[in-house]
Amino acid sequence: MRIISLNLNGIRSAERKGLSAWLAQASPWEVLCLQELKADLADIPAPLADAPHAAFLPAQKKGYSGVGLLASTPFASRRGFGSPEFDAEGRYLQADFDGLSVVSVYFPSGSSGEERQQAKYRFLDAFLPHLHSLIVAATKAGRELIVCGDVNIAHKEIDLKNWKSNQKNSGFLPEERAWLDRMFAETGLVDVFRALDPCPEQYTWWSNRGQAWAKNVGWRLDYQFATPGIAAKAKTASIYKEQCFSDHAPLIIDYDFTLAPLREALP
Repeated sequence: MRIISLNLNGIRSAERKGLSAWLAQASPWEVLCLQELKADLADIPAPLADAPHAAFLPAQKKGYSGVGLLASTPFASRRGFGSPEFDAEGRYLQADFDGLSVVSVYFPSGSSGEERQQAKYRFLDAFLPHLHSLIVAATKAGRELIVCGDVNIAHKEIDLKNWKSNQKNSGFLPEERAWLDRMFAETGLVDVFRALDPCPEQYTWWSNRGQAWAKNVGWRLDYQFATPGIAAKAKTASIYKEQCFSDHAPLIIDYDFTLAPLREALP
């Protein structure tokens, strides 16, 4: 089972840069998690909007945020995680399959100023209890869990090029990194990419300023967090950088798992 996660920085822009053509070449993929659609449902390009098994949650604000999830097989979907503030921003989409739940999530960025940084902290405060309840529900239903998305936090010094000069910047603040430490400790979720690849200079986002992409001056902001059972089934992980669809790169992980539709008998 191949799962791809990608922040699009605008689904229409990414499509103009060849997203659908690349996805056809990247097959067989089973689940595609998308973030930052920046489009209403009516504006999602046909190759993606017309996919047989797809769900999208745009933000109420036009041209802002939004998440999507496409799969090779039918799934039951949940749009939002019960937070009026952040569900309105289109930040959470869940797909339930037989034996597996997959989440596409887009954490807020705090880089535009203190107001958005405080919103980011509110999101973190609301999302951790949801993760706890989600893991409990998945366990009761006999399902593993994979949470994919743009977390907008680089966890360790290895996860960004210039960590020394970014310690007071959003995305690498001590409070944000401590939240990830707490999340891993309390939930038992695994950072699947880092479990497979301990090498430095593995980034998924680059600033549009200067020559950050060309010089690989980046941050690892995109993750796949998984419950230990399915994390142990992860076989390969890669960051696709041969084409540029947005300021983020696709994060691709292959799992030794067969995806199947949700059986009605499961709660």
